[in-house]
Amino acid sequence: MIKRLIHRRERQLAMLNDNRIVRPFEWGTEFIDRSLNGTDPLEFFRRHSQVSVESSDEYFSLGPEPDFSEGSPDPQGIEGSRYVSWRSAVETPSEENNIAHARLFAVEGDKRAAAVVLPHWNAREGSYLNLCTNLQRFGVSALRLTLPYHEERMPPELERADHLVSPNIGRTIQSVRQSVLDTLAAVRWLYQQGYEEVGVVGTSIGSCVAFLAFVHDETIKSAVFNHVSGYVSDVVWRGLSTYHVKEGLETGISLEDLRECWKPISPFAYLDKLAALPPRPQRYIYTLYDLSFPVDLSRSTMRALNERGIEHDETVIPCGHYTLGEKPWVYLDGYKIISFLRKSLRG
Repeated sequence: MIKRLIHRRERQLAMLNDNRIVRPFEWGTEFIDRSLNGTDPLEFFRRHSQVSVESSDEYFSLGPEPDFSEGSPDPQGIEGSRYVSWRSAVETPSEENNIAHARLFAVEGDKRAAAVVLPHWNAREGSYLNLCTNLQRFGVSALRLTLPYHEERMPPELERADHLVSPNIGRTIQSVRQSVLDTLAAVRWLYQQGYEEVGVVGTSIGSCVAFLAFVHDETIKSAVFNHVSGYVSDVVWRGLSTYHVKEGLETGISLEDLRECWKPISPFAYLDKLAALPPRPQRYIYTLYDLSFPVDLSRSTMRALNERGIEHDETVIPCGHYTLGEKPWVYLDGYKIISFLRKSLRG
């Protein structure tokens, strides 16, 4: 009964203002390597996956120090926040997207703890500010990062952040990698500001990005992953939120091949790497009636963590993907995020 009601509500919420566009399948090798000529694209991406995962520390290396610049792009700004921007380590065809933006909600006079907040796909401007201000209220400064192709970073031809996750294989890889490198830059900036302990929390696609950053930067002391899956491919292929992306993808590629192509941006590829690292506090939150991140994908990720002996905290909330943002579930989710980060970062 509860499952049926929540699933009905999930479908209602998912289709509100549904301006999703089914875009054509494209390999997009030019987003990875512009010098390719006559190479079989599937074989190229298989090789790219192998090399990227094997040398993932290099693949997710931030490189030269970003040139951080403070100051709001609008005259008003957001009360109680500081604005910082920098040129992303990944160059894309969209100049707007090449500038990363973040807003800091600082705990006045206290630099013991801070967390980078990574929103969900197609998050609107102003979303997650309640989470940021509540983290701030409980002693954790919060830096909300704008993901690629969102808000100020959205090129004029888009209505949604379609380039972040799309039927273009190479562009999706580039966009998620860019998200990870922007997250690592945000972590670096917080440490430059004098924060002692820095964590990260991500929701939906932000959870995937947070995981990839967490694995590849041991200076991230704690993490919360809000919605859980091991493979980007399977979420896109089976999820309610991404039906339009699947419609484009299935005209040109199978799920098995897609899983292989998108392995460098999928958490499952790095579980063994995480298991080999010193333990750090990490909480995984997933929902029981999720139609966008199907619960069997979340549970298989939890089993994989257990099989590898990775110490972690697991939280299951009896709602769905979209209903997690509604009362009372949003309060429970917020409590689980804030209490964990506060304890793990502040002691």
